[in-house]
Amino acid sequence: METLALKLVLTPALIGISTMVGRRWGQAVGGWLVGLPFTSGPVVLFLALEQGTAFAADAAQGALRGLVAETMFAVCYAWAAQDCAWPLAFLAGSLGFAATGFAMQWLAPAPVLLVAIVVGALALALRLLPRFTGIASAVRPRAWDLPARMAAATLLVLALTSAAAWLGPQLSGLISTFPLLAGVLTVFGHHSLGKGAAVNVLRGLLLGLFSFAAFFVALGLTIGRFGIAAGFAAALAAALAVQTVSLLAARRTLRRP
Repeated sequence: METLALKLVLTPALIGISTMVGRRWGQAVGGWLVGLPFTSGPVVLFLALEQGTAFAADAAQGALRGLVAETMFAVCYAWAAQDCAWPLAFLAGSLGFAATGFAMQWLAPAPVLLVAIVVGALALALRLLPRFTGIASAVRPRAWDLPARMAAATLLVLALTSAAAWLGPQLSGLISTFPLLAGVLTVFGHHSLGKGAAVNVLRGLLLGLFSFAAFFVALGLTIGRFGIAAGFAAALAAALAVQTVSLLAARRTLRRP
């Protein structure tokens, strides 16, 4: 009962906070902010509470594999958006995520190699994104937008944690990284403001994903040895430290739509 209450309160609260911050400071900052594991972090926390620390440590490895797939989502969406409307661009990004996620699951690289692949994939994806195409005017969000984002993220957390025993730790961690919130931000920006806004969100996302990587690397190294509380504290500290550094880079490379 306690973990269910956490799922129903923590997840929508995190999604709501990130969305409001993005609305205050722009699409690019919103994309950067959702690099933090607002969805996958709670998923792995609930897996640790329900399945144990060993399961959660394996799920952290799956999340790192999924991060590589997430970079492919960003690249595929951004390039498809140059010529296509958001439904086709989202489909292209989703197919890129699925294909890369399958490949990473099949390859199952060792932890050290996996970290190197993650860093290389993020750096390469940032170089491969199209150049920023302009500044779009602000648009008033629809009334249903925020509740829909919060509900969708909560449903994903509930579905993944309920199916964890069947999916296994690695696949649970990987699927939890599908860019649900980033996808919503990107689609909304693309539909309302144009492809430049979509690319801006995705560039911010990729910069923010360095902190995502730090979170799960630290979690995988600590949760089995020191327990849930200490493991998540170390992971959050690592993510915030890297997020601060990435903010400095974001200030130089991101322009507000």
